[in-house]
Amino acid sequence: MNINPAESTIKLTKLSPPQILFGTEVDEKSSIEQFILSMYNSVQASIFVVDVLEDGDFQYVALNPTHERWIGIRSDDLQGKKPEDILSPIDAAKVRQHYAECVRFGKTISYEQCLQFQGVETWWSTTLTPLKDAKSRIYRLIGTSSNITPVKQAEQAVGFQVEGEQLLEAIAGRIHQSVEFETILHQTTIELRQFLNCDRVLIYRFEADGSGVIIAESSVAASNPLLGKNISDPCLAGKHREHYGRGCIQVVEDIYAAGLHPCHIDFLASLQIRANLVVPIFKEQNMWGLLIAQHCHQPRQWQQTETDLLKQLATQIGIAVGQAELHRQIEDLEAKLELQKQKHINQLQQVRNFEALVRRMTEQIRDSLDETQVLQTLTQELAELLNLDRCQIELYSACQTLVTIAYEYTTNLPRCQGLTKQIADCLEVYQPLLQKQPLQFLEIEPGWQPKLLVLSQMACPIFDTQGLLGNIWLTRPTQEAFDEFEIELVQQVANECAIAIRQAQLYQQTQAQVKELENCDRLKNQFLRNLSQELRTPITSISLAVQTLESVLTPAEILEIEIVPQLLQILHNECARESKLINDLLTLTYLEAEPDPPTLIAIDLQSWLHPIVESFRDLTSCQRQQLNLSIDPALPLLETDITDMERIITELLNHVCKYTPAGESVTVSARLTGDAVELNISNSGLELTSNELSRIFEPFYHLSKHDPWKHSGTGLELALVQKMVRHLGGSIYVESGAGQTTFSIKFPL
Repeated sequence: MNINPAESTIKLTKLSPPQILFGTEVDEKSSIEQFILSMYNSVQASIFVVDVLEDGDFQYVALNPTHERWIGIRSDDLQGKKPEDILSPIDAAKVRQHYAECVRFGKTISYEQCLQFQGVETWWSTTLTPLKDAKSRIYRLIGTSSNITPVKQAEQAVGFQVEGEQLLEAIAGRIHQSVEFETILHQTTIELRQFLNCDRVLIYRFEADGSGVIIAESSVAASNPLLGKNISDPCLAGKHREHYGRGCIQVVEDIYAAGLHPCHIDFLASLQIRANLVVPIFKEQNMWGLLIAQHCHQPRQWQQTETDLLKQLATQIGIAVGQAELHRQIEDLEAKLELQKQKHINQLQQVRNFEALVRRMTEQIRDSLDETQVLQTLTQELAELLNLDRCQIELYSACQTLVTIAYEYTTNLPRCQGLTKQIADCLEVYQPLLQKQPLQFLEIEPGWQPKLLVLSQMACPIFDTQGLLGNIWLTRPTQEAFDEFEIELVQQVANECAIAIRQAQLYQQTQAQVKELENCDRLKNQFLRNLSQELRTPITSISLAVQTLESVLTPAEILEIEIVPQLLQILHNECARESKLINDLLTLTYLEAEPDPPTLIAIDLQSWLHPIVESFRDLTSCQRQQLNLSIDPALPLLETDITDMERIITELLNHVCKYTPAGESVTVSARLTGDAVELNISNSGLELTSNELSRIFEPFYHLSKHDPWKHSGTGLELALVQKMVRHLGGSIYVESGAGQTTFSIKFPL
């Protein structure tokens, strides 16, 4: 409502009688009144006059001819009537409100409203002007109206089109986003019913038998829901389906006035349908279902824009149907792929389990030489992996005429381990096995009546390049045959079994040879001990004879013959050398046998090592060598056998001093490296070849070309050192390079 800002009340001299202004003769002398009357009758705008009664009520006085034509009511028929007499209660209340507002404000007001005259809705733009009498009381309202129905209809059409496009975009968006098909249909029915402001919207899907089912529904009231019901028109189903199949639509504004067959009217009425708009839904070229809008309790005039919207929506639903079916096909394909994937995963898992079995077998074969443990474990794991009732390994006799079940694992079948069979008694079974070919067949297990038990059996030969060894037998409690993968698996297991059996046989042979070698070594050591004992006696006798001879002869007699002192010295030296050789040989023999454990005593290398090294000070000075000693003060106590330890240090220093040229240095050092004590004895001026390094600990090996002092020795010194270091739980190695050779000994703490 708009109120004019300027005062617009028209104050006219009250005519006597008032009817002269509206419909009676007018005084020709009043030119103003004549002019107003001519405008009232000829103007194209609609003019109506309303009296404001003393009690505040309103009463129509007159209409100008233009308004009569617009609303189809004569002015004489309107005169003296109230709004409720010509309008519906709702419209009458609307106009009364506007009349009352004009009286209350006392000014001209403007407004737009939709009124229904004779069943036709019409939009009006109206201006009300109040008339006041001499006492300033508003006694009359002059209204001018313009029919704006075409403008409003155009606006509504634009709004309808925009909202319809929004609805289509929303549905297309859901389809594009791959929303669930049921959700698309459900939301479409809700939004379409709200948009059309109708009572019910359905989506009907045709079935293969000609009937159909309601798969989506939106209705104002839920008193008679149709969702999920199988509905078919018993009278005209075939005709209607053919009609819709040609792309035709059905527009029924009132089932009782549309000329429908009585049977069809009764069918629609039973579903509480009064007005019906039906559009077919096509998937590709085939009719899939129907999109239906309904009014249930009163007729409905369906607009062309509404029909066009339903057609477009039906097209979108058809797209959604195709997409849904494509989605279902994709899901089915994905399900099949998932099944295949799961199958492949299971196969892969089986392969992994098998690889783990083969790996465990390989590790057992590597770590254990016990054939029984390896093959017995194998039968159990193979039975569990392949879900077997029984797994057996049988071995051939040397002449391959007998076969014995050596290893067996069974869950519920009778045990047969230890059973021996003649191959000739089952030649038809063993013939392919003897030709290194796997065999499988079905067998009826005896003794299980009345229940018949059929078992699937497979045998795989165990062989290698040297010949046949036996067979692996598998028994499965079903008639399902073993597949290629399982056969290949068992063949690989059979290869591992052949390795285990051959390795066990080789181990047995090796053990026999080892025992024989140990016996020979024992005899050798015994011989060396006996020989040493036998040699010790004459050497001792010779040494005593030399000493006796030297004591018998006077110094003068010895000096008379110049060569006698030299011969006596040679006898002394060689006797000492041979005695040391015999002692070293006995010690070496003792260490190579099973010596007693060493007697360990904790020593402080800082105080213990110094006097041993200093005992070589005179020798190194005589040979013009520099002797150095370096001991880490943080060294912990070392538990060792001091007798053996002293022998090791003494022998190494003798060896190093022997091969160190004049002017070079001999260095002894002790330090802590990790969790071990390391002793290093090195000399400069000597570098050994790789061949010499590899043989330096061999018995009786001499570095004669590197001996500048020509000292003699037994050749067993370094061999003894190596044995004694190992006897004390240590390790020794030698390095040479850059003109220096170093012996390193490590004793773990």
